[in-house]
Amino acid sequence: MLLLLVVVIVGLLIFGFLITKTTKEVPKSWLEWKTEFKYQYIGALGLIHDAQYASRDRVTLYKQPDRIAVITGGNRGIGLRIVEKLLACDMTVVMGVRDPDSAKTAVGAIVDLTQTKGKLICEQLDVGDLESVRSFAKHIAQKYPKIDVLLNNAGIMFAPFKLSDDGYESHFAINYLGHFLLTHLLLPQLRAAGQKGKNARIVNVSSCVNLIGSINYKDINGLDNYYPGAAYSQSKLAQILFTRHLQTLLDREQSHVQVNVVHPGIVDTDLFEHSATTSVPFLKKIFFKTPERGSRTVVYAAIDPSIEGRGGTYLSNCCKGPVHASAKQPAKCEKLFNFSCDLLKIKEYGNGK
Repeated sequence: MLLLLVVVIVGLLIFGFLITKTTKEVPKSWLEWKTEFKYQYIGALGLIHDAQYASRDRVTLYKQPDRIAVITGGNRGIGLRIVEKLLACDMTVVMGVRDPDSAKTAVGAIVDLTQTKGKLICEQLDVGDLESVRSFAKHIAQKYPKIDVLLNNAGIMFAPFKLSDDGYESHFAINYLGHFLLTHLLLPQLRAAGQKGKNARIVNVSSCVNLIGSINYKDINGLDNYYPGAAYSQSKLAQILFTRHLQTLLDREQSHVQVNVVHPGIVDTDLFEHSATTSVPFLKKIFFKTPERGSRTVVYAAIDPSIEGRGGTYLSNCCKGPVHASAKQPAKCEKLFNFSCDLLKIKEYGNGK
């Protein structure tokens, strides 16, 4: 009887592992298996955190018609619900998306754009294309001398290997490097909007898997040993380290700008399209957050007065969350920051050029 119980438990664990892998393929090496085991562990901790702190996962929306928010993506999943909340605050929301027309249609499906006092503007942006980022930033900077909130939200997850036109692995390019450049280019407008007691805000949307990430400086594109889960966690750790060092620089110059990084939770969106969880959608419906819940901590970081002056903080479920050990080491944060500036040939970060 005991043996049968053990067999059943082991069988369930194996079944659970197979249907929640970051890829639909079977891992081919010990490195890939180890990555998957780490994801199972971090995923379980993430689900527990989401359940444990559900009562704190709240954001209060209030009217702020004089503020301008720029968001990358936003035409689906969490981003769509972020836009919905910002419009409910009567803000002007500028969406940087690949297809502005379809983005406006998507927002219009959940928000009555003829009645809302918020203003929606959709502009073309491919955050994985550095030239597109530069073009978008130039257009926005000319149109809006002051920007109150920048939400670096667009992203991909567990995608097959692909290099961007600029020669960077797609997770690194889209989730991190494009946003690093966009923040650099729009920082003058953010500084102009910030004032004492009411900082302009930058919000980087990361993930709890930053905890198992590592930055492979010798092979940033993962050419030698590419694995989607490892590439994704690297890009999410990069966002954390970037956030921490940028806040150090902002504090040093006494700018009225703060930058926070957010884990929205484990959310049921189509970002999981490349993972094995697509075969069991009912599990996501049961255990994962809805996109609406996933949007709350992001909006909390963007507008909530209670975190005024608390830049550099990693937030999960609208409270401080556990962060990678490297994020607590200023030298490691600065190393990635300088590495990124070198890649993009930025000599003075934040000058908008």
